[in-house]
Amino acid sequence: MLDFDLARLYGVGTKVLNQAVRRNRQRFPDDFMFSLSKQEISRMSQIVTSASRSQIVTLKRGFNIKYPPHAFTEHGILMLSSVLRSERAVQVNIIIMRAFVRMRRLLSSHKKILDRLNELEKKTVENKADIQVIFEAIRKMLIVEQKPKRRIGFALGKD
Repeated sequence: MLDFDLARLYGVGTKVLNQAVRRNRQRFPDDFMFSLSKQEISRMSQIVTSASRSQIVTLKRGFNIKYPPHAFTEHGILMLSSVLRSERAVQVNIIIMRAFVRMRRLLSSHKKILDRLNELEKKTVENKADIQVIFEAIRKMLIVEQKPKRRIGFALGKD
């Protein structure tokens, strides 16, 4: 998550959050927090919250932001709870950690489904003849015999 998003969630200014991080830099190694590069910033949606004003600023060609935003990993967000000690910071951290746990569970369940599909695919290669028999039976069930349709209406003369 980016520093300006976290600052908004915690109810503090981005400048205040970054000052707290700078004062406790030893708590935020590179795998907890890092600054975005110019390329990463340009790939963002071009909307950045200004640290000095609480409005959205659209970056245009040739304009730069003064300080690149910091991105915090899950562990960095956990560390923020020890730096920002307000009651709101504690509650926000709890919510964010629960979201990370749900996201991990969701990704894990998708991985299990993909693993099962891969396993099934391997089995179908081994039992290809059996699978073809099953598909033939399904096709036969899907084919409905066409009975000659009875014409509706009056019959005139030959028919």
